[in-house]
Amino acid sequence: MADKKSKKNANQQNATIAVNRQAKHEYFIEERFEAGIVLEGWEVKSLRDGRVQLKESYVMLKRGEAWLSGAHISALLSASTHIKPDAIRHKKLLLNRHELNKLIGSVERKGYTLIPLSMYWKNGRAKLEIGLAKGKQLHDKRAASKDQDWQREKARIMKNA
Repeated sequence: MADKKSKKNANQQNATIAVNRQAKHEYFIEERFEAGIVLEGWEVKSLRDGRVQLKESYVMLKRGEAWLSGAHISALLSASTHIKPDAIRHKKLLLNRHELNKLIGSVERKGYTLIPLSMYWKNGRAKLEIGLAKGKQLHDKRAASKDQDWQREKARIMKNA
């Protein structure tokens, strides 16, 4: 019994593939969505090896569909020779119609943007967490940094007390 629990915890810790840390600094995240990703075989192998970067990626909406652009998935050296891997190809995101309609309305009418927050494994499938976000201005970034420093200092004081 103990072995099963430890394996389950180890799998949960390794479930995260990549995180876009810059997103929380650059944007106010209003809402989060989970989307599936259409991938090729070599991309899945690269994800399992952790060769993905979401730093400069974004989500765009075209003809009622969501697409991930700018995410860099580098191919493994042992990739097949009969495929020509494209590291930054556009990947289709799988969302249901209700979620797509909500995202399209928010982006086109309210001026929001869609950014990928993290990529992770769920039941053996790669999922992407998308954030519906508004951009921060410089004074907002400074205030957020100041709050974060204060929280860190407060935790340090409480630990010593």
